Amino acid sequence: MDIKTASALHRLRLISLPEAISFPILLVCSVLKRTTSFDGVMVMGMVHGILFTLYVLFWLDAWNRTKWSVKTGALYFVLAVLPFGGFFAERKIRSELDDAVIATRARKEGVVNA
Repeated sequence: MDIKTASALHRLRLISLPEAISFPILLVCSVLKRTTSFDGVMVMGMVHGILFTLYVLFWLDAWNRTKWSVKTGALYFVLAVLPFGGFFAERKIRSELDDAVIATRARKEGVVNA
């Protein structure tokens, strides 16, 4: 895995957690708006919108660089839409990056011919 691909995956991984947290907070703010006088929807809506837009941009970059299959690319997009899905996306991307690091080290040490 080259450095640009690893960077794209790393960016996607880093944005997936805040995006995953912002969506349920936005849902809670929406409920609180209708049940109490608290109105945080405007702020959380903007924060979540920015984080989701960044996630989609980073997802497109990662998909382009990694050459994921349509199924894998669609999975990462669906995980962004589901509440708490970003946590699963972060975990999968982290394991993918760890596997790539292990494979790169093995190639450098001559352990495998991958």
